[in-house]
Amino acid sequence: MPEAKSSDPLHGITLERLLTELVAHYGWREMGRHVAIRCFLFDPSIKSSLTFLRKNPWARSKVEEMYVALKSHS
Repeated sequence: MPEAKSSDPLHGITLERLLTELVAHYGWREMGRHVAIRCFLFDPSIKSSLTFLRKNPWARSKVEEMYVALKSHS
């Protein structure tokens, strides 16, 4: 019997992959416009962003929303 697919668009997507895809599509500057956090605006890196997003659920939620919107338009 085949497994049912999850309706969650984030199912199986790591935070690092999500962030990497968003940066590749939008770039750090545009990401900083959508979610105004220092790790996007000043000396951005995947590592610093992952650390911040893991500690701040409100910011992670906004980034996840951006990813879902990006994928829904693809």
